[in-house]
Formats: sequence, C-alpha cells, structure tokens
Amino acid sequence: MAELAGSALQQALGRLVVETHGAGFTDVSAAVDDWLARERAGNGLLTVFIRHTSASLVIQENADPDVQVDLLRRLDWIAPRNAGYVHDCEGPDDMPAHIKAMVTGTSIAIPVQNGRMVLGTWQGLYVAEHRDRPHRRELALHFLGEVGRAD
Repeated sequence: MAELAGSALQQALGRLVVETHGAGFTDVSAAVDDWLARERAGNGLLTVFIRHTSASLVIQENADPDVQVDLLRRLDWIAPRNAGYVHDCEGPDDMPAHIKAMVTGTSIAIPVQNGRMVLGTWQGLYVAEHRDRPHRRELALHFLGEVGRAD
C-alpha cells in the first residue's frame, strides 16, 4: 500500500459544461484531464457526476466508432420510442432517455495517477446524450487525493 509521506488528502471541486449534439456520445476525457492539470492533481480518486436525468456517463471504447453505433442501437432496443409510456410530455424521446440514463448511470469514480485518469488504452470518458436535440450538460467534478503537485 502506498503511503502519502507527510501529506494529507485534499480535495478539489469543479464543474464542466458539455455541449451535446443530440443523441450520441461526447468524449470529455481531454477536458477532464485538463481540469485535473489545472487543479494540480497528483494521485487520488476522481468522481464525475452528471446533473441530469436524460443523459449519463459511460467509459467506453474510443478507437472504433462502430462501437458507439452499436451501443446506441442496443439502447434504443432496451428503451424504444412509442412504447406506451405514461411520461411523454416532452416528446417520444423523453421517457426512453430517462430509462437509458438509469441503465448507464450518472456517476463514475476513476483512479488518478500523476494527475491523469487511469483509463485503459482503448477507453474514453463520455457523456451519453439520450435526447434527440442538443443540450448543455453539466458535470460536477470531485478529486480527492494529493493536490498541488509540481509538474
């Protein structure tokens, strides 16, 4: 187990606004890594939370865009439009978006080493937009660990 020699855990809080372009995935990996760098994060744990009920966060492949196409198709299969939902006040994509967000999740915890998210070679952090039209989505960021490292 690594010991923090004489340093107490600290935290950094922030937010990130993401413009989506309708249903699909928006890669936020670089923006989150930039925030970690600005906060001078060292080693610790990052929690990312999306403040919405019709969009979600996913860690997914960042190499082959066909993966995202297949994921969107499967999510549409899980939560189809026009399935007789009671909640439909914002259109046929409304309730399916809530179901997709529930299935995929609204928060993710990611280890951070040397100020960068510890993601696999083919992984990226994405906002999954489940609505048809573009939206402004807000992410709450919380880093707990070594803060103030020298580059």
